[in-house]
Amino acid sequence: MGFVQVFILAAMAVSVGLSAWAIRRDAPLEWRFAPAPFVDLERAAEFTTVLDYTAPTGQAHSPAIDLSGPLPRVIWFEGSEEAKADVDIFASDLTESDGWLSSAPQRVLTRGGLTESFASTELVVTLGNTIEDEGRGGLYATVVSVGGWAMASVAEMHEGAARKLNLSPLLNRSFLVKSPMVAYAGGTWGLPAYFEMGSAYGALVRFGQDGRVRDMRRIPGPQKGIQPMIVPLDATRAVAILRDFDSGAGRLLISRTMDGGQSWTVMEDAGVANPSAPVAALNLGDGRILMVVNDDAGNGGVLRLTLSGDGGESWDVLHTLEEGGEDARYPMMRILEDGRIMLTYSVGAKGGIRAHVFSARWAVGT
Repeated sequence: MGFVQVFILAAMAVSVGLSAWAIRRDAPLEWRFAPAPFVDLERAAEFTTVLDYTAPTGQAHSPAIDLSGPLPRVIWFEGSEEAKADVDIFASDLTESDGWLSSAPQRVLTRGGLTESFASTELVVTLGNTIEDEGRGGLYATVVSVGGWAMASVAEMHEGAARKLNLSPLLNRSFLVKSPMVAYAGGTWGLPAYFEMGSAYGALVRFGQDGRVRDMRRIPGPQKGIQPMIVPLDATRAVAILRDFDSGAGRLLISRTMDGGQSWTVMEDAGVANPSAPVAALNLGDGRILMVVNDDAGNGGVLRLTLSGDGGESWDVLHTLEEGGEDARYPMMRILEDGRIMLTYSVGAKGGIRAHVFSARWAVGT
């Protein structure tokens, strides 16, 4: 055996040893979900539209709710068209006094600014779905440096610095985000993410206290289940509701975990019609699941609020939020500090953003 071969074997041994040491020095992950946020089930019935924005030109799409600051904020991507080189992230702050006021939309994240925020400059040619980093503050954004969504990465923006999450051995490409994070006991977090290239699938990414990726668990199945909406039901049980990326399927998918997200059941038909669109859902705190869904497989403009009292086995329609016409899709719901619920989604075939605040009593009627 020559010197080169010996050197390579020695380097491999050192690498394996360092990896084993790094794994052992980390505290084991806690695989128990944190208690559900407080939802005020007693507050009087109320429903208010707090934002109704139409982009002056082009598209405004995929809104999310950011609750990290003093005011709730709706964020979305906007530009001439989805995945184009002029797309940036915009936001509107919402203030409640005698009524709700929304600030004029402003750019909060630009392609150029993000490019310069990476430790080693990385070109960002377009931006997509962006959500709040609930664990450390900041944002997680879907970014593209080359190609389209199938070549996207997830970038974390924290205290003015940016880094791409290391989620894929395939040049760290083709992972995206859409749904809110999942809180775990002990103060750590999980990030629902999805892989979109080829055999698309959903996954749950786990972080340590320092925000470093520690683990990732795939949601299995032969279908192309993406954009998982993960709803914990108690400390160990949760459901993941997924969009079927096969546009001809016409149904939602569902998977379950009984061990805090360490393993997931094979995806199956959720029993809800759907035009290949994501959902928003949350636990009302008493085991019931509230879900906003496009439940007409042939009409992406029908958006309804539904309720399940049996862990996602069946769903009852509570309210029709949008009657049809142009698409109303990509909903997100978050629970406000006072126990009310905020909902946002895109309208007008990606031409604008709408947001509402409502009480649980308005939603469920009791």
